[in-house]
Order: sequence, then structure tokens, then C-alpha cells
Amino acid sequence: MVIWLMGISGAGKTTLGVKVHEYFQNKNIKSFILDGDVVRNFYDNDLGFSKEDRIANIKRIMLSAHVLEKNKIIPIVCNISPFEELRNIARKKFDSYHEIYLKKNLETAKKNDVKNVYENNIDKTEIIGIDLAFDKPLNSNLTINVDFETPDESFKKILNYISKVLQND
Repeated sequence: MVIWLMGISGAGKTTLGVKVHEYFQNKNIKSFILDGDVVRNFYDNDLGFSKEDRIANIKRIMLSAHVLEKNKIIPIVCNISPFEELRNIARKKFDSYHEIYLKKNLETAKKNDVKNVYENNIDKTEIIGIDLAFDKPLNSNLTINVDFETPDESFKKILNYISKVLQND
């Protein structure tokens, strides 16, 4: 099983990923968070933020998730993942791929900008939703409109979905 949390910067991917990881820990289910920023840092930030570099970073994440899944560890991917073409590859490569789209309004994300992604990078690097398109997800297993609920409410929806998947496995 691969849990893939995606959405623009500020959508709550890492916040919710940590909650999912804690849930699995409490159930004695092995899981691991693969955060896009952590993967970039592991490789000493050798990639920029062009479309090509973003694709390369997502492919690194996909390989890591594949290795974890094959070793019975649930990867919880927290990544913007803006390109539908890569999501289609993920659907084919993983045994059990579960895409959760955290839908966030760009203007709200820019206003709340907890990590200062928008403030510090506009006109300096390509930003998803501004300079590069975020392809609308066509086949997400779950879509959560995070602008209209708390992280705990969003987590309950994810937990409900995951519980159903685990019952069927």
C-alpha cells in the first residue's frame, strides 16, 4: 500500500502525513514518511524547481516508495505531485496506490504561507500554481477540500478511507 498525499504548497500534506504515520505506529503497522522536501535535502538540493527537476525528484520519491512497499512498509508520500503523467505512472508501478488530493485555493495558500514558499520565491523560482501548472487530478481515490475544514477533520476523512482499504486487503 502506498498513501500519496498531494496538493499545492500549503495544502497540509506533511501535517496530515505525520498524523497518518502516527496512526499506523499506534496500530503497529510499519510506515515511513517520504516528504518531497526531505528527499531534496537528502540529495543536497541538487535539483532546482523547473518542470524537469521536479519530475526527477518525483521519480526519486517513486523509487523510494516502491522499495518500501515491496518490503511491507507503507510509504506515506507528501509531495506536490503536480503532473498527471507521473500520477499515471505511479498507478501502474505500485501494487496498491492510494492518491489523496488535498485541494487548496492558491490565494488562500499564498495568504497563509506558513513555510514562506510563496513570499520567498515569487520571481526567483518556478512555483506550482503560478509559473507551472498543477494538473487537476483525474483519478484521485479521495479529494479533500482543505480550505473548509480543520486538519483533524481532514485526517478523519483520510482515516476513514484507509480503514476501508485495510479491511479489504
